[in-house]
Amino acid sequence: MKVLKENAALLSNHEVLKLLKEFQSYKKGSKSSKSLQNLATVSYETVAYLENTPCAQQTDQCVEDFLKEILATPFQLTKAEKLQLINHRPTTFVEIQLLIEESEERLSEDDMQTILDIVQRTLPGGQDELVEEEEENGEDAEMEEADE
Repeated sequence: MKVLKENAALLSNHEVLKLLKEFQSYKKGSKSSKSLQNLATVSYETVAYLENTPCAQQTDQCVEDFLKEILATPFQLTKAEKLQLINHRPTTFVEIQLLIEESEERLSEDDMQTILDIVQRTLPGGQDELVEEEEENGEDAEMEEADE
C-alpha cells in the first residue's frame, strides 16, 4: 500500500469514534482472519476509551456549531488547535494554554474566557462532568432537606 497524500485530513475523536462504530457493525456479519481479529481488538479498545471522553456526547451538529462560532472570532487558531479544543473540551485557562501554542502572546484572559464560553455552549461535556453535576444536585437536595 502506498501513501498518496500524507496528512490529507485531520479527524476529531468524534469522527474516529463514529467510523469505528460503523466498522464494528459492518464487520459483525463477516468471517475474520487473524489480522482482522487484531484490528477488531484495537478498534474495540479504542471505542472503549473514546466512549469515556467528551467526544461520546458530541454530534456532527455541535462540532459544526463550535467551528462556526470559533471562526467568527478574531482569533487566528490553526486547524490543529481547533481540533484539540474539540477533542479535549478545555474548562480552564491552563488547559487552553496547553492546547494553544504561544497562547500567552496571542490571547488575553478575555479571549481565553470567550473560547471557554464557546466550548461550554457548543460542545457537550464528558462523563466526568455529568457525574459531577449529579453529585452537586444530590448534595444540594441533601442540604435543602437538612435545612427543613
